[in-house]
Amino acid sequence: MSSPDTPSICVYCGSREGADPAFAAAADALGRGLAAAGWRLVYGAGDVGLMGRVARAAQAAGGATMGVIPTHLLDMEVGKRDLDSFVVTETMHERKKVMIMNAHAVVMLPGGAGSLDEFFEALTWRQLGLHAKPVVLVNVNGFWDPLVALMDHVVEQGFADRSLMGFVQVVPDAEAAMAALRDRLELRQSDQE
Repeated sequence: MSSPDTPSICVYCGSREGADPAFAAAADALGRGLAAAGWRLVYGAGDVGLMGRVARAAQAAGGATMGVIPTHLLDMEVGKRDLDSFVVTETMHERKKVMIMNAHAVVMLPGGAGSLDEFFEALTWRQLGLHAKPVVLVNVNGFWDPLVALMDHVVEQGFADRSLMGFVQVVPDAEAAMAALRDRLELRQSDQE
């Protein structure tokens, strides 16, 4: 179990494993890394795809876990009920709010439309000043290169300020994500002291 002071990391990722085995390896490494750091995983409570992998890896390494899932996805995403905290919401909107409000930082591994929806909501809320949590994009084997290019394009075309790019830290793998989180969480803690 985690205490209220334990850093909690919200992880967005696919409910599938994707085509590249490096995606699954990154999910496993991130789950183990969170547990080793003594941080709690907050995620979508699924036991499939990268979601299931990151949770099982965290649990196997003794990490604390919190899963949040809407009722309509309990069967589809095989709600993982052996977590330290298992929250069932009525809607996707409520799921996303509970996840981000129970986390100190956000990490996105490879994923699909759902992961992008979660990421852009977290990024938009950051842009609007609704939170100041670090957002880390794990660009495994260049998976998110098109997303980074799209965000650059949005800025270049005048639909966002250049500061948008400063809200997201792009890293190549789970180990770099853990290092980025350590740096960003330590900075935030020193700012609060």
